Amino acid sequence: MDTPFFVRGGFGYDRGFDDFVWVRGQGDDTRPRERSDYRATWRHEADRLVARTVDAAERWLERHYEEPFFLYVDTWDPHEPWDAPAYYTARYRPQYAGRELYPVYSKWEEAGLTPDDMALAHALYCGEVTMVDFWVGRLLAKLDVLGLRENTIVVFTSDHGFYFGEHGYFGKAEWFHDAGATVKEGSMLPAWLPESWLLTIGWSPLHRELTRVPLMVRGPGLEPGRRTALTTAPDLAPTILELAGVERPASMQGESLLEVLGGVRDEHRPFVISSWPLYFAEGEITTAVDSRPRRISSYMPLTVSTRDRSLILGGPSEMPELYDLTVDPGEEVNVWEEHVAESRAMCEAAISFLERCGTPEEYLTPRRAALDKWLRSERKGPASTVA
Repeated sequence: MDTPFFVRGGFGYDRGFDDFVWVRGQGDDTRPRERSDYRATWRHEADRLVARTVDAAERWLERHYEEPFFLYVDTWDPHEPWDAPAYYTARYRPQYAGRELYPVYSKWEEAGLTPDDMALAHALYCGEVTMVDFWVGRLLAKLDVLGLRENTIVVFTSDHGFYFGEHGYFGKAEWFHDAGATVKEGSMLPAWLPESWLLTIGWSPLHRELTRVPLMVRGPGLEPGRRTALTTAPDLAPTILELAGVERPASMQGESLLEVLGGVRDEHRPFVISSWPLYFAEGEITTAVDSRPRRISSYMPLTVSTRDRSLILGGPSEMPELYDLTVDPGEEVNVWEEHVAESRAMCEAAISFLERCGTPEEYLTPRRAALDKWLRSERKGPASTVA
């Protein structure tokens, strides 16, 4: 495993596991000097973190393959820094000379980057993804060697995508350093923070480049094929339990999509919601993930997705955005004002869904306020003057 951050601080990420194997060196991207020194020791592809993670998973399987097991393998890669061996990047950028580029987590043009910089970054990323694919393939081959193919469920997915210039961004969010930032009253601050700079998270909308992630499932009785139904991460656990013949806990959220995987149904959900943590409220400080304080500059937007529409809803300060995916798959033209009734219905359905999931009202209030504000604005219509 390579997700130590959620083990500490009471997050309980390791709860319920008999073993938690941490491949050290992963997740150190907030400490670049340590990272550079550590990675300078690499000589071979097998030194890379995804290779070491897969190797640890293989060793675990060798010890437990004759028992019923659940193995969760979390590779930090293809997270930045993208530094796969050069021969991977060269597949996507001929004559690659070894230059690396770290994402700026902001608007790439404002950061002074060029189109060629963005092309290099994308080639580096593709090389890293290809390296991950190779090592995941090795893990699948290990299942075959151990005779586990026919009685093992394999689920492959990811947490999010990445912007490589789309919507002006380079990164998965907009971050900036703000030494003079104000924070919400009552926020817990480290003693050193007032004397230092503060990392602030900006608007950071979740467009399709971030929210559409791979999901592949292989298991006994499942025929190969593509499925187009909408699903979301909370549906994975109940699906795995049903495939394994295990009764799901009554408290578990999400709905099994086994009938979709089995070809019995074509649809699963009318819409899905993608969001930053809803407690990321304007002026708050969060130390989640790596214990590094981050200030939230605005109510972080959530995205409501259907087959044909994508709606982004934040707090009252930001106008909602609606995109018609049938003619605008790149989400470039906001048609909120042309489809107010449809937009309202999508917002209300999403808020009602979050209510049913037990979302605290304090996290929903800013979204209700945003919807009310912009609906009132639409009802008033444009102002005009006759002289």
